[in-house]
Amino acid sequence: MELNRRTVIAGAAAAGIAATTLGGTAHATGGRKPVKTLFGKLADGTKVYSWSLENGGTRLKVLSWGGVVQSLEIPDRRGRYANVSAGFDNLEDYVAKTPYFGALIGRYGNRIGKGTFTLDGKNYQLSVNDGEQSLHGGTQGFDKRVWDVEPFVKGSDVGLHLYYTSVDGEMGYPGTLKTKVTYTLTRHGEWRIDYEATTDKATVVNLTSHVYFNLAGEGSGTIEDHELQIAASRYTPTDAGLIPTGELAKVAGTPFDFRKAKPIGRDIRVSHPQLVTAKGFDHNWVLDKGITARPEHVATLRDPSSGRTMKIATNEPGLQFYSGNFLDGTLTGPSGRTYRQGDALCLETQHFPDSPNKPKFPSTVLRPGQTYRTTTIHTFGR
Repeated sequence: MELNRRTVIAGAAAAGIAATTLGGTAHATGGRKPVKTLFGKLADGTKVYSWSLENGGTRLKVLSWGGVVQSLEIPDRRGRYANVSAGFDNLEDYVAKTPYFGALIGRYGNRIGKGTFTLDGKNYQLSVNDGEQSLHGGTQGFDKRVWDVEPFVKGSDVGLHLYYTSVDGEMGYPGTLKTKVTYTLTRHGEWRIDYEATTDKATVVNLTSHVYFNLAGEGSGTIEDHELQIAASRYTPTDAGLIPTGELAKVAGTPFDFRKAKPIGRDIRVSHPQLVTAKGFDHNWVLDKGITARPEHVATLRDPSSGRTMKIATNEPGLQFYSGNFLDGTLTGPSGRTYRQGDALCLETQHFPDSPNKPKFPSTVLRPGQTYRTTTIHTFGR
């Protein structure tokens, strides 16, 4: 079993190196200008491009479709590269099949109960796409839009500015929201995401990234042996529709206690009502640090087999840990292997789900004259 797993990892690493368009090795002193290639065309003829970036030992491929991270390559303890992000090798699957693989999420990451909220005395009905709920911005969220992309090299950093304007009423949300998201690879190989948005009318906004990680390599199998630590003493339990009840429950004495690093699989099959409802972990952790002026370390993910680690820092108050519960073997990644339950996980920095309907949760309201700003930094090690 272990031999097969290592073979898969090695194959993924080799494929990742072969697919890198920049060539050569990364430089610790700065990256080269991102390389643009045609990835595919939408049904209406719109061209979708892929952008390849490399810096500080990290390699990143981003699509103009949904701001999707199509691949993220980092080395293991032996210096062997592998793509650690689940996804597809073609545009058609991203358009028709994707469960938000690698995408930018907006206007509202996560769920809003019954797809409705009231703001300044007015009720807004949103696009409903997850049972009775609105999930990740609705049927045509930011993940299903073509973003304008502007590459940059600034000092020792290399990256992309991505722009999208969501018009007033899109998916039911009020106000024209102008959004800018910046992906940066630093000279140390960190992947930084900076989100910005402004509006001309009071609205709600909660942007995040929906990368599915497997630090052993894409297509290598379960993430249950990954070790996860989250700096959170509380989490937000949900109802049957995965909408928070409003309670901030203590993690102590429950499977949701990741204050000390532990294998994800240790408690994932414990008969806890919240795990049964969600078919695993699909919950928001209330970060102990709260909202901060600068990003602070909140989580560490480690794969013992490869030695790869990922640390996450953010100024957001919440982190959604999703253990890939609804991957069902019907989707095939670039490795040619199918994704089954628990083959990848998401760690989405965010404000809490359903905050527009929970007055005691940190507010997600954005008003004219204000600028929404949040940052998340991924630091990789081995």
